[in-house]
Order: sequence, then C-alpha cells, then structure tokens
Amino acid sequence: MKKTVLAFGLIAGLIMSVLMDGSVLLFDKIGSGHSLVLGYANLVASFLLIYFGIRSYRDNTLAGQISFGRAFACGILIALITCVCYVATWEVLYFNFMPHFMDSYFAAQIHKVQSSGLDPATTAARVAAIQRSQQLYQNPFVNMAYTFMEPFPVGLIMTLISAGILRRKAPVEPAAAPAVTTP
Repeated sequence: MKKTVLAFGLIAGLIMSVLMDGSVLLFDKIGSGHSLVLGYANLVASFLLIYFGIRSYRDNTLAGQISFGRAFACGILIALITCVCYVATWEVLYFNFMPHFMDSYFAAQIHKVQSSGLDPATTAARVAAIQRSQQLYQNPFVNMAYTFMEPFPVGLIMTLISAGILRRKAPVEPAAAPAVTTP
C-alpha cells in the first residue's frame, strides 16, 4: 500500500499545488467569492486521485477485493500526503511571495462585517473574533493547522465516498447441492 499511497498522494499534491499557484495569480482578477469557488473546485479535482489510488491498490495489489476499512486507510493516507503538500506550498507562497495576503483578507472580512448593518454589539464581537484569528494566524504552527484544515474535510469526504464505492468483498461460492440418489 505504501507505494500506491505515496505515488497517488504526491501526484495529487503536485496537482493541488500547481492549481493553487494558478488560483493565487487570479485572485485579484476574479474576486474573493469566485476564487473561493475555484479553490474548492481545485481541491475536489485533486482529491479525485483518492478514488483512482484506492482502485489501483484494489485491482493491482489485492486481486480486485478490498474492504471498506482498507480502502478508507488507503484513501485517507493519500489525502494526508496531499494536504501536507498543500500546506508546504501555501507556506512557501505566503512567507516568500505574499506576506501581506492574509492582512488584506482579514481587512476585507472586517469591512464586510462593519458594512453588514448589524447592531454595534454584534459587529464589535465579530470584528474582535476576526482580529483574534488574525493574531493567531501569525503563529506558524497555527498558520499550518488552519491551512491543513482547509483541504482536509474535502479529502475526508472524497475518501469516504471512494471507499464506499470501491469496496468489494470476495465472491461467495455457492454451496454444493446435495447429491440426489435415485432408488
């Protein structure tokens, strides 16, 4: 399973990283709403390799049979490797090429809350929550955890769906019919 998981996880991670790089370049041109949709479409496209990885493992290593648990284990490992690639790519992009990206993002979120017309107490509470998130995001470990939690739920869902679709038990051989004797 190790070879299949590494191969499909790294390929999916590479695809996800390349798609993220392209999406980041388009962020200013298409706006935050459309870039969010594009970003999650990229995640789903990359995580399709979970399905193909499980199927490859089932067909090439396990002679066409796999339990849900084994398929889930294979898929979740592919998802984890892909998410680690995503985090590594984001960390390189963020700290080396776009260090003020999240400041702009949090400022836009604060502006959105302030212009939403909520009562002052609710607005102040939401702005304070956004500012706490902004402070937390400055910590590299929290930054990595937030970044990891962005694609992981999509990978988990793709793993559950793929494991459910691809599970296949060994065929049950019919019991031999009792011999009929004639007097």
